[in-house]
Amino acid sequence: MDDSVRRAMARWPDVPALAGWLRLDRRGRWWIDGGLVEREALAEFIARNYLADDKGRYYFQNGPQRVYVSLDYTPWILHADGRGGLATHTGDPVNGVSAAFIDEAGDTLLAFDRGVGLLLGDAAEWLASRLCRADGAAADADAVDAGIEAAAAGGESGLCVVLDASAPAPLAGVRRTEVPARFGFVAEPSAD
Repeated sequence: MDDSVRRAMARWPDVPALAGWLRLDRRGRWWIDGGLVEREALAEFIARNYLADDKGRYYFQNGPQRVYVSLDYTPWILHADGRGGLATHTGDPVNGVSAAFIDEAGDTLLAFDRGVGLLLGDAAEWLASRLCRADGAAADADAVDAGIEAAAAGGESGLCVVLDASAPAPLAGVRRTEVPARFGFVAEPSAD
């Protein structure tokens, strides 16, 4: 969080929170009151001051005012970082991936140290290069296709995602409607 934001919070501690004004879309872009945030400096300011409260509501701390964020899907959007890893939509590295999921629409989600994130299409190569069978053996194209289809249908994939410094993470199916409760976040928060 920016120091200027901390100072504003200390100076004006009782500014009411706001909801329904800021949205994070499925591509990691911010929308304010229905309009896409196109100014890079503003998008970076929001990203630096993007947090979650103890109820799983994500927000942007805008000076003294907390602005709750409506989430089109997950609170984190993940993309290839250009160095063989992944980064969040806020520019932070993705660490501690513990599981991978495919929903019924074929979207891939990763559970990591900050919560859960939707993997963007530009990271498909990252994912494909790390898929293996559950027994650790290489997965051929047929096994990958069958596993992804099974997971998207809610079954067992028989696949894992091999990560650099940790054990393989199982690839499982998840229903989109179950994602907020399963990962402890609120997609449409209210200001209380």
